[in-house]
Amino acid sequence: MEEISGNGDAHGNLLKPNSIHASGSFKSSLSGRSGARNSPAFRRLQSSRTPRRDLRSGSWSLQWIRSNRVVFWLLLITMWAYIGFHVQSRWAHSDHRQKEFVGYKDGAFGVKNQEDASKDSKSNGSNPPNFAVKEPKGGKNIKNSDSSDSKLSVKRITSMVKSSMSKRGRRVLKKVAPKVPVMESTENESDDVLIPKRNTSFGLMVGSFGNIEDRIFEWSPEKRKGTCDRKGRFAKIVWSRTIILIFHELSMTGAPLSMMELATELLSCGGYVKAVVLSKKGGLMSEFDKRGISILEDKGEISFKAAMKADLVIAGSAVSSSWIEQYLRRNPAGSNQLVWWIMENRLEYFNRSKNMLGQVKMLTFLSDIQSNQWLSWCKEENIKLKSQPMIVPLSVNDELAFAAGIPCSLNTPAFGAEKMTEKRDFLRIEVRKEMGLSDNDMLVMTLSSVNPAKGQLLLLEAAHLVTGRNVSQRDPIIIESELSLHFIQNQTAVAEHLETNQTGNAVVVKRKPTSKASKKRKRKRSRSNSLSLLDDAETAKQDQRKLRRLLSDKIGAEEQSLKILIGSIGSKSNKVSYVKRILGFLSQSSNMSKSVLWTRATTRVASLYAAADVYVINSQGVGETFGRVTVEAMAFGLPVLGTDAGGTREIVEDKVTGLLHPVGHEGTQILAQNIQFFLNNPPARKKMGLLGRQRVQEKYLKHHTYSRLAEVFIKCMKVK
Repeated sequence: MEEISGNGDAHGNLLKPNSIHASGSFKSSLSGRSGARNSPAFRRLQSSRTPRRDLRSGSWSLQWIRSNRVVFWLLLITMWAYIGFHVQSRWAHSDHRQKEFVGYKDGAFGVKNQEDASKDSKSNGSNPPNFAVKEPKGGKNIKNSDSSDSKLSVKRITSMVKSSMSKRGRRVLKKVAPKVPVMESTENESDDVLIPKRNTSFGLMVGSFGNIEDRIFEWSPEKRKGTCDRKGRFAKIVWSRTIILIFHELSMTGAPLSMMELATELLSCGGYVKAVVLSKKGGLMSEFDKRGISILEDKGEISFKAAMKADLVIAGSAVSSSWIEQYLRRNPAGSNQLVWWIMENRLEYFNRSKNMLGQVKMLTFLSDIQSNQWLSWCKEENIKLKSQPMIVPLSVNDELAFAAGIPCSLNTPAFGAEKMTEKRDFLRIEVRKEMGLSDNDMLVMTLSSVNPAKGQLLLLEAAHLVTGRNVSQRDPIIIESELSLHFIQNQTAVAEHLETNQTGNAVVVKRKPTSKASKKRKRKRSRSNSLSLLDDAETAKQDQRKLRRLLSDKIGAEEQSLKILIGSIGSKSNKVSYVKRILGFLSQSSNMSKSVLWTRATTRVASLYAAADVYVINSQGVGETFGRVTVEAMAFGLPVLGTDAGGTREIVEDKVTGLLHPVGHEGTQILAQNIQFFLNNPPARKKMGLLGRQRVQEKYLKHHTYSRLAEVFIKCMKVK
């Protein structure tokens, strides 16, 4: 019988190998050392072992989306609509500035256009506009002098953007391009370039002296912030209220500075402040950051919605009429919470805003003269106001009052008013030393924007008459009589008060007989009152004698020399053509140019007031609306030489706190006489300065302004 082979059955048929055993045998034979791991058989076996879960989790979902074309296109349309809405909303809320959006190439193309513009200007032979490079936040500082490095960096950025876009050309959406330094025009500050730091033809550029102030006053930015009077009426009204402030610009002039200080006071008293800035040109942006004043990015729809939710809206200039018109068009009911604090007094500003004057809740003005002028214009145009206007004059802020030695909220036991007066005198010595002035120099200062309305050229013409000795001296007897009359009036008032008090006491005693003890007490009171009043009368007589002695005494053998300080160079409101006229006038007189100093626009003016001897406010036309710098100079004890017009007439009492002169060329000769009088009579100017300082303490401090603003807020603020 034949043997049966291992691969067949009993009948000789071949048997199929069991799949389970076969696979197991193959696995055992190939999984050991004898099998090659990279052999084709091993790769075939491992490739066939793909788990079903991976297929279901990854490729199945993509296959399902591809198979459902409707769902696929709906997803694409939704993504495209969302991205378009995102781009449009960012553009609408970005104040129309140049920014990088998804799918746009503004950064690279903006730099290229500027380079092309500069090439075109060079080819045409014209001078390219001046640009200042502003570095984005968080970036490295780019120096203006390293022009080659900046050009290389711009080229690198553009090449990177182009290469990244070429790699992702098939994609519809592209990443945001890297930020490029923004180029801003600096044409408004070209007058600062016209005046070099040292030149015998133009004069000397001085300041600013902020570091000297900090060293002498020993204060930090935290100490410079005034504290709110929590018990006062103003603080109780604005606590937890939301107030919108409208700034027409951020220049270092009266209206923006006053509105900025109002925002600071509101924040200090617990209010919520949001600022709407119509023009961001100026130098106050850094001050806003230091004081924590938030600015709304959009001056359009976002500002209108914020104003609708606010408790009060205050517009700080007649230039804000365009914003007011658009806001009331969207929200007519908002006029009941709208206050318009107008700080201009020219017909052009009235014509610009006359259509909206009768639609706001209340108008506020700075002086009676300004209010009467605007009301007469309204009467001519038949404009009916909703309410009677109120007068809210400007005041000296706490920082300047503290530096001037006037009691304010910044005073502490270690830094009282007397201590600060000593520091102010020491500051005067240090600053005058930096300016190169001697004790024999009389510094006449004017701090205003340099334009024809401020009359700096007329001031220099008057000074030219003084230095050339072509001016007739004013008779000091006339001014002495005026000052004497001022003290006589005070003495008469004291005497009348004394007589009425004595007669009143006599009548009271006769009509109401009382006990002996009460009679004794009343007699003691009447005696003490009469003695105090007699002391006041005696003090007035002594002051009158001292005044006569001061006016009769001269400085001595040596005569004082005249120096003039003009600011503010670099201000947005300066007129370059007018600055060139002034420089041309100085170049024709070598003696005059040696007496002129220049200073840049700055908020640190305490050192300038401390160094000066006389202040000049030579506003032309209808005069100054109020004169914020006038009351600041008076706070430092400076006599004022001003035009007899506008708000200066209300602030300065002629021949008492200063001397007034007519506007125009007619007043140039009188202004020269007034300067010559102060040169010859230093004691008289010191006495006038002290009287002006007393007037500021009586009428123009911070609590005077905010007490009147409290009345305005009560009438116009939204009732909770």
